[in-house]
Amino acid sequence: MTLERTQKALAILVGAFVFYTAATGPFEGLIQRAVFLALVCTLGYALYPLGAGKPWRPLGIAIDLALCAVTAAACAYVVWNYDEIMTSLPWATKLDKALTLGLVLSVLELGRRTVGLIFPVLVVLGLCYALLGSYLPGPLGHRGFDAAFVTETIFLGDLGIWGMLTGVAATVIAAFVLFGALLLHTGGGQAFMDLAMRLGGRQPGGAAKIATIASGLFGMISGSAVANVATTGNFTIPMMIRLGYPRPFAAAVEAVASTGGQIAPPIMGAAAFVMAEILGISYVTIVVGAILPAIMFYVSVFVTVHFVALRRGFAIVPEDELPDWRSIAAPRRVLPILAALAGLGVGIWLGRSIATSAFYGIVGLLIAFVATQSFRLSPREMAERVIAGLEDAGKGMVIIGVLLAGAQVLVSMINLTGIGVTLSSLIVTLAGDSTVLVAIIVGVVCLIMGMGLPTTAAYVLVAAVLAPAMTAVGVDPLAAHLFVFYFATISVITPPVCVAVFVGAGIANTNWLPAAGEAVRLGAVTYLVPFLLLLYPGMTMRGGFFAVLEAAAAGFALVLAVPALLAAAPLTGRRPLDIALLLLVIALAIWPHPVTPFVALAIFLGARACGRHQRKALA
Repeated sequence: MTLERTQKALAILVGAFVFYTAATGPFEGLIQRAVFLALVCTLGYALYPLGAGKPWRPLGIAIDLALCAVTAAACAYVVWNYDEIMTSLPWATKLDKALTLGLVLSVLELGRRTVGLIFPVLVVLGLCYALLGSYLPGPLGHRGFDAAFVTETIFLGDLGIWGMLTGVAATVIAAFVLFGALLLHTGGGQAFMDLAMRLGGRQPGGAAKIATIASGLFGMISGSAVANVATTGNFTIPMMIRLGYPRPFAAAVEAVASTGGQIAPPIMGAAAFVMAEILGISYVTIVVGAILPAIMFYVSVFVTVHFVALRRGFAIVPEDELPDWRSIAAPRRVLPILAALAGLGVGIWLGRSIATSAFYGIVGLLIAFVATQSFRLSPREMAERVIAGLEDAGKGMVIIGVLLAGAQVLVSMINLTGIGVTLSSLIVTLAGDSTVLVAIIVGVVCLIMGMGLPTTAAYVLVAAVLAPAMTAVGVDPLAAHLFVFYFATISVITPPVCVAVFVGAGIANTNWLPAAGEAVRLGAVTYLVPFLLLLYPGMTMRGGFFAVLEAAAAGFALVLAVPALLAAAPLTGRRPLDIALLLLVIALAIWPHPVTPFVALAIFLGARACGRHQRKALA
């Protein structure tokens, strides 16, 4: 069997396992997680072979087979000894230590192949800290733990590698990865792109607005900002360059818009499900709480693009390059998406689990896809699209499954050693119980800790270490977790390790540094919106109607004023007065008072209307 056929067979097997367990319910906790991890690791070694295309590939094959074997053995051991592990808390034997070492090495090696070296290094540092922390002086030191105790924590229980994060990856996240991949490959991807082109193409900065809308739609069901840039950027970036947009600007627009998709419901880069588990609240509460900040993000990017396009005179997209509304609204385009969303909604409405609801969505999608495409595509062509979706889902499950298994090892070491509590105490002590200072310090540290990491892994890391510092000074837990999540997420557009910008700059064939500067400016409001979570409880849709209205007014005033200030957009036509008014609007927006947000929004809209009236009169 060729490597390609092996990949397809394994992807179908992983997809079938996820589909089956979403439909019937998962197996017992450790069994579900062990089988899932064994499957995704095996698929991972097929998708990311060591030494592919190199003269030493035979050695790579031997290493891959050895790692596959030890992974399968470790997972089979847990399945076979499930009852003993869960009921008797066994002591670690030499075999347990060997299997733990092999499994952790396997997971970290796959992590290195899929997302780079930073994440495995962090996990190794966490393990070293647990084993050698007794040698550290001062508050960072601890009593130390031997290899046997670390093995028991990681492998022989449900707190280590078989913990909550791996469990969420093996159930809810896997089901939604499968749902999203099948949706994109059965026509949803082209439908999203066509809709984005129609909505944004004929406006000032049309190509950049297409990128913003398309990347947002793709990113809402994608688990990676970087993958989103690579997918939609291959279409949107060349379009912007062809229409005369500077290459750094084109790369930056795509990077920022793709990053925004990770903070937008319903999936939020898979972090929504993890956040719900950590906080012990419903997934729906997380999604509702994230809606308003996500809207603020995309309004800010859209407005910034609009102001910059007006000032620089960017071209709109020619009408003949845009799809017509009739083709966009064709039943073969719309019905599969509607059926998928309807199935998902019905499952949630009936009170089914989120994974089972995703199964309903997949069933609705596939039925509608076959019904609407059977007259245009042969059964083989339809099967090929579904298999392509399964392959993409398999790749996504490998990355997410491996990262969350590795992150669970790191989190277990953080909890074991108490380093999270120690760092939180140090931050609170340094900031002197000031919520603002704690938030600033935590935000900066989140940007640093999240650099180079995918969305979910970045969130898990900062949630374990930094969110307690926020709650320690009285911040609502949901607001605290959304705060650290947003800062960890936007690290992918923050220099110097701005991986989303790197990918966008590569597609645009330009230097990443000017692209990073453009990205920071385009996403400037994103660095401020998280602070609104602390100032206005209504930002998370809590506190009643007026609280939400107040938060919305403050948010819209901020996301309109900051881009106008950075893009030098004319309000009254007198630049000094414009700057003064915009600074006043920003100050009022971040001053938590029941009236000031509405005053700020009224000042901006009033000045904008007066300026437009004056320009029309002069014309």
